[in-house]
Amino acid sequence: MIQGALFDLDGVIADTSVYHFQAWRALIQTNFHKKLPDELEQRTKGVSRADSLQAILDFLQIDVPQKQFEQLMIEKNQLYLQSLEQLQPKDTLPGIVALLEALQAQKIKIALASASRNAPTILAKLQLTDYFAAIADPAQVQAGKPAPDIFLAAAQGIAVAPKDCIGIEDSIAGIQAINAAQAFSVGVGSAQELGAADLLVDDTSQLKLDIIQTQFAKHIQN
Repeated sequence: MIQGALFDLDGVIADTSVYHFQAWRALIQTNFHKKLPDELEQRTKGVSRADSLQAILDFLQIDVPQKQFEQLMIEKNQLYLQSLEQLQPKDTLPGIVALLEALQAQKIKIALASASRNAPTILAKLQLTDYFAAIADPAQVQAGKPAPDIFLAAAQGIAVAPKDCIGIEDSIAGIQAINAAQAFSVGVGSAQELGAADLLVDDTSQLKLDIIQTQFAKHIQN
């Protein structure tokens, strides 16, 4: 049965992804006087800060020198951190605390597999840190999502084989990463975007451990 649970953060534990895109929009408006369309948000979900910025610059057909690229990442993070000041435990998405408690009650180890370098700060603000036995450091993995590295690191952090883990994500890149790690992928969102997930739910309130365990068992048998 399930021995480990690997969580994404943005859009799964808290809806901090909206703060990310707000920060990107402000950054681009200030520096390049351009607006980002809503549809670009999906390309920046679940991936690293550098990959997000590169995707945005590619979309806008803007080239910048490496030094400016690094400065833009710093500015974006400052904007993002300012928005996080308002984050509180009540901002945890529906059903997440109940799921964490259920996992803990069954002695299933929990790890965080987020591309966000601010993850420890966010967990602390949400008062969720104690649930997590490990937090994978995105700065220490070779490749970001959709590569499996961050999920492999999270599984290693709790000393559980990826095949014995579930991974929970809300982004296309995240589901691809979980599948590449050979863990059981649980998608939160639409079938149009996350159809590759082993189990799909509409929103976090539907993340019930008994349902996940049933589907995990069927997956193993197949």
